[in-house]
Amino acid sequence: MGARRGGRPMRRSGLWSGVVARRDVRGAAAVEFALIMPILLILVFGIISYGYMLSFRQAISQGAAEGARAAAVSQDPGSQESDAIDALNEALDSYGVTCAGPDGPLRRNDATVGTCGVEVGACDNDASADCAEVSVNYDYDANPLLPVPLVGIALPDNLSYTAVARVS
Repeated sequence: MGARRGGRPMRRSGLWSGVVARRDVRGAAAVEFALIMPILLILVFGIISYGYMLSFRQAISQGAAEGARAAAVSQDPGSQESDAIDALNEALDSYGVTCAGPDGPLRRNDATVGTCGVEVGACDNDASADCAEVSVNYDYDANPLLPVPLVGIALPDNLSYTAVARVS
């Protein structure tokens, strides 16, 4: 038995006694870090993916609104649809998304990712006036901009927007 002082066993003190205790603490910290890190990474990448999706959704709505305005103020009635498509494509260009035509597919990296359409005709609420309607529908579930595993659960399946402007 070890020497006793005051009825209690004496602790050994020396160079190696603290190293064993610190090694155990470091090992526990490494295990805790390994358990928490995947959850933290999913959370961080989820926040980034969600923010990027919100930015893209805003670009879709802005592009549809700009397309409807461009068709509404076009001087040549024959170019209303092409003016609308040009304005829509300009808004979506930074995401690599384009509308192929007035009733064409929405494309990204040469793949069809949704639909887009431009229609100029009688307004729904006033048949005596003409309106330009631009609609965009992006299949986000099948074609996410940032494909991060396990994050798609919190993101929408489709991003769609329709804008209407009265033709002047």
